[in-house]
Amino acid sequence: MPVKDDLRQRYADLSPALQQVAKYVLDHPNDVVTSSMRTIGQRSQSTPATLVRFAQHLGYAGWPQLKEAVAGEMGLGPDAYGQRARQLVSRAKSPTLVNEMFEAQRHNLDATERQNAGSLQKAAALIEKAGSVHAAGFRACFPVAFSFVYVCRMFRPGVHMIDGQGGSLEMQQRAMARGDALVVISFAPYSREALQVAEAAKHAGCKVVAITDSEASPLSLLADETILFAVHSPSFFPSVTAGFAVTEALVELLASRAGKGVVKRIDQAEAHLFESGAYLQAPKPRKG
Repeated sequence: MPVKDDLRQRYADLSPALQQVAKYVLDHPNDVVTSSMRTIGQRSQSTPATLVRFAQHLGYAGWPQLKEAVAGEMGLGPDAYGQRARQLVSRAKSPTLVNEMFEAQRHNLDATERQNAGSLQKAAALIEKAGSVHAAGFRACFPVAFSFVYVCRMFRPGVHMIDGQGGSLEMQQRAMARGDALVVISFAPYSREALQVAEAAKHAGCKVVAITDSEASPLSLLADETILFAVHSPSFFPSVTAGFAVTEALVELLASRAGKGVVKRIDQAEAHLFESGAYLQAPKPRKG
Protein backbone atom coordinates (compact mmCIF):
# COMPACT_ATOMS: atom_id res chain seq x y z
CA MET A 1 0.00 0.00 0.00
CA PRO A 2 1.34 3.50 -0.82
CA VAL A 3 2.74 5.39 2.18
CA LYS A 4 0.19 8.23 1.92
CA ASP A 5 -2.75 5.80 1.82
CA ASP A 6 -1.34 3.82 4.74
CA LEU A 7 -0.95 7.01 6.78
CA ARG A 8 -4.50 8.16 6.07
CA GLN A 9 -5.89 4.82 7.21
CA ARG A 10 -3.80 4.71 10.39
CA TYR A 11 -3.90 8.40 11.27
CA ALA A 12 -6.75 8.27 13.80
CA ASP A 13 -5.04 5.47 15.75
CA LEU A 14 -1.65 7.20 16.03
CA SER A 15 -0.50 8.96 19.19
CA PRO A 16 -0.53 12.80 19.07
CA ALA A 17 3.26 12.85 18.59
CA LEU A 18 3.10 10.43 15.66
CA GLN A 19 0.10 12.23 14.18
CA GLN A 20 2.23 15.37 14.09
CA VAL A 21 4.88 13.56 12.03
CA ALA A 22 2.25 11.91 9.82
CA LYS A 23 0.68 15.27 9.00
CA TYR A 24 4.06 16.68 8.00
CA VAL A 25 4.85 13.67 5.79
CA LEU A 26 1.47 13.93 4.06
CA ASP A 27 1.72 17.71 3.57
CA HIS A 28 5.41 17.90 2.63
CA PRO A 29 6.53 14.73 0.76
CA ASN A 30 9.07 16.77 -1.23
CA ASP A 31 10.79 17.80 2.00
CA VAL A 32 10.83 14.21 3.27
CA VAL A 33 12.78 13.15 0.17
CA THR A 34 15.13 16.13 -0.15
CA SER A 35 15.85 17.13 3.48
CA SER A 36 17.81 15.49 6.28
CA MET A 37 16.11 13.77 9.21
CA ARG A 38 17.36 16.56 11.48
CA THR A 39 15.72 19.19 9.26
CA ILE A 40 12.46 17.24 9.11
CA GLY A 41 12.53 16.96 12.89
CA GLN A 42 12.93 20.71 13.29
CA ARG A 43 10.20 21.54 10.78
CA SER A 44 7.73 19.02 12.19
CA GLN A 45 8.70 19.93 15.78
CA SER A 46 9.60 16.31 16.49
CA THR A 47 12.71 14.63 17.89
CA PRO A 48 14.84 12.26 15.76
CA ALA A 49 13.79 9.43 18.08
CA THR A 50 10.13 10.19 17.31
CA LEU A 51 10.82 10.08 13.57
CA VAL A 52 12.51 6.68 13.91
CA ARG A 53 9.65 5.40 16.07
CA PHE A 54 7.17 6.71 13.50
CA ALA A 55 8.93 4.87 10.66
CA GLN A 56 9.13 1.64 12.66
CA HIS A 57 5.45 1.93 13.62
CA LEU A 58 4.67 1.86 9.87
CA GLY A 59 6.79 -1.29 9.44
CA TYR A 60 10.07 0.22 8.20
CA ALA A 61 13.47 -0.50 9.72
CA GLY A 62 14.07 3.21 10.25
CA TRP A 63 13.66 6.70 8.79
CA PRO A 64 15.99 6.14 5.77
CA GLN A 65 13.82 3.20 4.65
CA LEU A 66 10.64 5.28 4.96
CA LYS A 67 12.31 8.10 3.03
CA GLU A 68 13.27 5.62 0.30
CA ALA A 69 9.66 4.38 0.08
CA VAL A 70 8.32 7.93 -0.30
CA ALA A 71 10.96 8.67 -2.96
CA GLY A 72 10.03 5.51 -4.84
CA GLU A 73 6.36 6.52 -4.96
CA MET A 74 7.41 9.89 -6.38
CA GLY A 75 9.45 8.23 -9.15
CA LEU A 76 12.76 9.12 -7.54
CA GLY A 77 14.12 5.60 -7.19
CA PRO A 78 17.56 4.39 -8.32
CA ASP A 79 18.57 5.07 -11.90
CA ALA A 80 18.06 1.95 -14.05
CA TYR A 81 19.40 3.19 -17.39
CA GLY A 82 22.54 1.05 -17.24
CA GLN A 83 20.68 -2.16 -16.43
CA ARG A 84 18.15 -1.52 -19.17
CA ALA A 85 20.97 -0.79 -21.62
CA ARG A 86 22.59 -4.14 -20.77
CA GLN A 87 19.31 -5.90 -21.51
CA LEU A 88 19.02 -3.99 -24.78
CA VAL A 89 22.55 -4.93 -25.91
CA SER A 90 21.81 -8.57 -25.21
CA ARG A 91 18.97 -8.37 -27.76
CA ALA A 92 20.93 -6.66 -30.54
CA LYS A 93 19.93 -9.29 -33.09
CA SER A 94 16.26 -9.43 -32.14
CA PRO A 95 14.06 -8.80 -35.20
CA THR A 96 11.27 -7.37 -33.03
CA LEU A 97 13.05 -4.39 -31.40
CA VAL A 98 11.70 -1.75 -33.76
CA ASN A 99 8.20 -3.27 -33.69
CA GLU A 100 8.27 -3.19 -29.88
CA MET A 101 9.17 0.50 -29.89
CA PHE A 102 6.26 1.48 -32.12
CA GLU A 103 3.90 -0.77 -30.17
CA ALA A 104 5.01 0.88 -26.92
CA GLN A 105 4.32 4.32 -28.39
CA ARG A 106 0.82 3.27 -29.43
CA HIS A 107 0.14 2.05 -25.88
CA ASN A 108 1.61 5.28 -24.44
CA LEU A 109 -0.64 7.43 -26.61
CA ASP A 110 -3.74 5.37 -25.80
CA ALA A 111 -3.01 5.47 -22.05
CA THR A 112 -2.27 9.19 -22.16
CA GLU A 113 -5.53 9.93 -23.97
CA ARG A 114 -7.52 7.93 -21.39
CA GLN A 115 -5.84 9.69 -18.47
CA ASN A 116 -6.57 13.21 -19.68
CA ALA A 117 -10.25 13.25 -20.56
CA GLY A 118 -10.91 16.41 -18.57
CA SER A 119 -7.50 17.65 -17.50
CA LEU A 120 -6.51 19.10 -20.89
CA GLN A 121 -9.67 21.21 -21.01
CA LYS A 122 -9.09 22.43 -17.44
CA ALA A 123 -5.46 23.27 -18.16
CA ALA A 124 -6.43 25.17 -21.32
CA ALA A 125 -9.00 27.21 -19.38
CA LEU A 126 -6.38 28.08 -16.75
CA ILE A 127 -3.76 29.11 -19.33
CA GLU A 128 -6.32 31.08 -21.34
CA LYS A 129 -6.98 33.36 -18.35
CA ALA A 130 -3.29 33.96 -17.60
CA GLY A 131 -1.63 37.32 -18.20
CA SER A 132 1.59 35.77 -19.48
CA VAL A 133 2.48 32.13 -19.99
CA HIS A 134 5.87 30.65 -19.11
CA ALA A 135 7.07 27.18 -20.09
CA ALA A 136 9.95 25.16 -18.68
CA GLY A 137 11.43 21.80 -19.54
CA PHE A 138 14.99 20.62 -19.08
CA ARG A 139 17.13 17.92 -20.65
CA ALA A 140 14.86 15.47 -22.54
CA CYS A 141 11.83 17.67 -21.79
CA PHE A 142 13.39 20.83 -23.25
CA PRO A 143 12.17 20.15 -26.83
CA VAL A 144 8.64 19.48 -25.54
CA ALA A 145 8.55 22.85 -23.77
CA PHE A 146 10.22 24.63 -26.69
CA SER A 147 7.67 23.22 -29.16
CA PHE A 148 4.83 24.46 -26.93
CA VAL A 149 6.32 27.98 -26.84
CA TYR A 150 7.19 28.07 -30.54
CA VAL A 151 3.70 27.16 -31.75
CA CYS A 152 1.83 29.22 -29.13
CA ARG A 153 3.79 32.32 -30.12
CA MET A 154 2.19 32.13 -33.57
CA PHE A 155 -1.09 33.33 -32.07
CA ARG A 156 -0.25 34.54 -28.54
CA PRO A 157 2.70 36.90 -27.97
CA GLY A 158 2.97 36.64 -24.19
CA VAL A 159 4.45 33.14 -24.09
CA HIS A 160 7.99 32.82 -22.75
CA MET A 161 10.58 30.06 -22.48
CA ILE A 162 12.37 29.45 -19.18
CA ASP A 163 15.53 27.53 -20.02
CA GLY A 164 18.30 29.03 -17.87
CA GLN A 165 20.47 29.74 -20.91
CA GLY A 166 23.69 31.46 -19.94
CA GLY A 167 22.95 30.99 -16.26
CA SER A 168 19.84 33.15 -16.51
CA LEU A 169 17.41 30.86 -14.67
CA GLU A 170 17.05 33.14 -11.65
CA MET A 171 16.47 36.17 -13.89
CA GLN A 172 13.85 34.35 -15.97
CA GLN A 173 12.06 33.20 -12.81
CA ARG A 174 11.78 36.83 -11.67
CA ALA A 175 9.64 37.54 -14.77
CA MET A 176 6.85 35.35 -13.41
CA ALA A 177 4.11 37.35 -11.69
CA ARG A 178 0.75 36.88 -10.00
CA GLY A 179 -1.88 36.10 -12.62
CA ASP A 180 0.60 34.35 -14.94
CA ALA A 181 0.71 30.62 -15.66
CA LEU A 182 3.62 28.20 -15.82
CA VAL A 183 3.62 25.04 -17.93
CA VAL A 184 6.37 22.78 -16.56
CA ILE A 185 7.34 19.39 -17.96
CA SER A 186 9.34 16.59 -16.34
CA PHE A 187 9.26 12.85 -15.71
CA ALA A 188 11.10 10.52 -13.31
CA PRO A 189 13.87 10.97 -12.36
CA TYR A 190 12.65 14.55 -12.08
CA SER A 191 14.76 17.54 -13.05
CA ARG A 192 15.97 19.67 -10.15
CA GLU A 193 15.53 22.81 -12.26
CA ALA A 194 11.92 21.93 -13.14
CA LEU A 195 11.02 21.65 -9.46
CA GLN A 196 12.90 24.88 -8.70
CA VAL A 197 10.96 26.77 -11.39
CA ALA A 198 7.63 25.33 -10.21
CA GLU A 199 8.34 26.38 -6.63
CA ALA A 200 9.33 29.89 -7.80
CA ALA A 201 6.08 30.12 -9.78
CA LYS A 202 3.97 29.22 -6.76
CA HIS A 203 5.87 31.74 -4.65
CA ALA A 204 5.17 34.42 -7.29
CA GLY A 205 1.45 33.64 -7.31
CA CYS A 206 1.36 31.91 -10.70
CA LYS A 207 -0.93 29.05 -11.63
CA VAL A 208 1.04 25.89 -12.43
CA VAL A 209 0.21 23.28 -15.06
CA ALA A 210 2.37 20.18 -14.60
CA ILE A 211 2.89 17.87 -17.56
CA THR A 212 4.37 14.82 -15.89
CA ASP A 213 4.22 11.05 -15.51
CA SER A 214 2.57 10.58 -12.10
CA GLU A 215 0.05 12.19 -9.77
CA ALA A 216 2.65 11.63 -7.05
CA SER A 217 5.44 13.48 -8.88
CA PRO A 218 6.86 16.54 -7.08
CA LEU A 219 5.53 18.74 -9.88
CA SER A 220 2.01 17.35 -9.62
CA LEU A 221 2.00 17.91 -5.86
CA LEU A 222 2.61 21.63 -6.50
CA ALA A 223 0.37 22.02 -9.54
CA ASP A 224 -3.06 23.58 -9.96
CA GLU A 225 -3.68 21.23 -12.90
CA THR A 226 -1.83 18.07 -13.90
CA ILE A 227 -1.63 16.48 -17.34
CA LEU A 228 -0.21 12.97 -17.29
CA PHE A 229 1.75 11.26 -20.06
CA ALA A 230 3.02 7.69 -20.31
CA VAL A 231 6.78 7.22 -20.73
CA HIS A 232 7.14 3.45 -21.25
CA SER A 233 9.85 2.39 -23.68
CA PRO A 234 11.60 -0.88 -24.54
CA SER A 235 14.80 1.15 -24.90
CA PHE A 236 17.01 2.28 -21.99
CA PHE A 237 15.53 5.80 -21.79
CA PRO A 238 11.90 6.83 -21.12
CA SER A 239 9.85 8.02 -24.09
CA VAL A 240 8.70 11.63 -24.52
CA THR A 241 6.44 10.92 -27.52
CA ALA A 242 3.24 11.16 -25.47
CA GLY A 243 4.60 14.35 -23.86
CA PHE A 244 4.70 15.95 -27.31
CA ALA A 245 1.18 14.66 -27.98
CA VAL A 246 -0.37 16.29 -24.90
CA THR A 247 1.37 19.63 -25.49
CA GLU A 248 0.21 19.63 -29.12
CA ALA A 249 -3.32 18.87 -27.92
CA LEU A 250 -3.04 21.70 -25.40
CA VAL A 251 -1.95 24.16 -28.10
CA GLU A 252 -4.81 22.96 -30.31
CA LEU A 253 -7.31 23.69 -27.53
CA LEU A 254 -5.81 27.11 -26.82
CA ALA A 255 -5.98 28.08 -30.49
CA SER A 256 -9.57 26.84 -30.82
CA ARG A 257 -10.63 28.93 -27.81
CA ALA A 258 -8.82 32.11 -28.91
CA GLY A 259 -11.63 33.48 -31.08
CA LYS A 260 -11.76 34.64 -34.69
CA GLY A 261 -8.77 36.93 -34.24
CA VAL A 262 -6.51 33.90 -33.97
CA VAL A 263 -6.84 33.23 -37.71
CA LYS A 264 -5.43 36.64 -38.64
CA ARG A 265 -2.55 36.32 -36.16
CA ILE A 266 -1.57 32.89 -37.45
CA ASP A 267 -1.80 34.08 -41.08
CA GLN A 268 0.47 37.02 -40.25
CA ALA A 269 2.96 34.84 -38.40
CA GLU A 270 3.19 32.38 -41.28
CA ALA A 271 3.53 35.15 -43.85
CA HIS A 272 6.37 36.70 -41.86
CA LEU A 273 8.21 33.39 -41.71
CA PHE A 274 8.15 33.20 -45.50
CA GLU A 275 8.96 36.90 -46.02
CA SER A 276 11.90 36.80 -43.63
CA GLY A 277 13.38 33.78 -45.34
CA ALA A 278 12.94 31.54 -42.31
CA TYR A 279 10.73 29.26 -44.43
CA LEU A 280 11.93 28.40 -47.93
CA GLN A 281 9.66 29.58 -50.70
CA ALA A 282 8.60 27.05 -53.30
CA PRO A 283 10.68 27.60 -56.45
CA LYS A 284 8.94 29.59 -59.12
CA PRO A 285 8.38 27.74 -62.39
CA ARG A 286 10.71 28.80 -65.15
CA LYS A 287 9.23 30.58 -68.13
CA GLY A 288 9.43 28.63 -71.35
